[in-house]
Amino acid sequence: MTAKTRYFVIVSLLVLGVGLGTGLVAYYVGFPAGAFVQAGGPSELQYIPRTATVVAYANVGEIMASELRQKLHAAMPMPGNGQKELEERTGINIETDVDRIVACLNPDLETTGTRGAGMVLARGRFNETKIESLMREHGAQVEDYRGKRLIVATTPDSGEPMRHSFAAAFLEPGLVSLGSTKLVRSAIDLHQTGDNPQAGLQSVTGNDELMNLIKSLETGNAWAVGRFDALQAQAKLPQEVSSRIPAITWFAVSGHVNGGLRGVIRAETRDDEAANNLRDVVRGFLALGKLQSGGRPEVQAMMQSLELGGTGKTVALSFTVPAEVFDAVAAMSNRVKKPADQ
Repeated sequence: MTAKTRYFVIVSLLVLGVGLGTGLVAYYVGFPAGAFVQAGGPSELQYIPRTATVVAYANVGEIMASELRQKLHAAMPMPGNGQKELEERTGINIETDVDRIVACLNPDLETTGTRGAGMVLARGRFNETKIESLMREHGAQVEDYRGKRLIVATTPDSGEPMRHSFAAAFLEPGLVSLGSTKLVRSAIDLHQTGDNPQAGLQSVTGNDELMNLIKSLETGNAWAVGRFDALQAQAKLPQEVSSRIPAITWFAVSGHVNGGLRGVIRAETRDDEAANNLRDVVRGFLALGKLQSGGRPEVQAMMQSLELGGTGKTVALSFTVPAEVFDAVAAMSNRVKKPADQ
């Protein structure tokens, strides 16, 4: 399994996107990001380590069946190379086997790098024997870890130590953990013993800052929360770009996908001054977008829906992308494809 594929699930989910990108990125990587927020967050959070810097939740089945996904799939069929290789190597078909997921990014405390490690907890219908057999065919080894079968695939193409190997383990029937071997072992530890701070074991449910963000999200079917610096590190923005971004500490993105897309993006800044600077930046982009919307009613409707809010250190931007925008995208795609088909 290539390095690109190993992190295909993890990274793509953790950059669910901002605004329109939330729906399009989720569709492109094949992980339509549907999610709902329970009072204390999804139950799978109990297997995510407290040190996680970014957490995302996705209800795959709901968005797969959405009108928006069907429109995009018909208008812009996109290659699913990552999905195909994942299925070939693990036997997991994202579109048919997975109901929902929780994903996380965690800092790599053993190196000075900023990439960190990732893990996905997927709940659905899995053929455990087939998954283990396929992974072993591709060089994975099986070991026992606290009574669980841990399937470990080395990463010779990465040129990195074994601590960055990729692993899979079934925590319980219908719940598989995929990702960094260290994080998968941590998930097994938490599954076996629960929170045990004295033993150095604690789930993200004990991280008050992050959990408060999760609990504050409005009900939707897509969300991601975490430290902004962790997201910046994954995005690898050019220095001239990142240096111009106001000092943001935490971010939260929540959305609902049906025929269209609606949601809210919220940022917590270092101080009130940084929040005011960020609002000024956003106002500038909004003004530019409204000027460029021209005579396109569907784009004008989207731009008019954007609402800037928040107080103190909090900046919030709500948005609605109506179905008409995606209809226009589909029509444009069809016009581009017609000459090639003729």
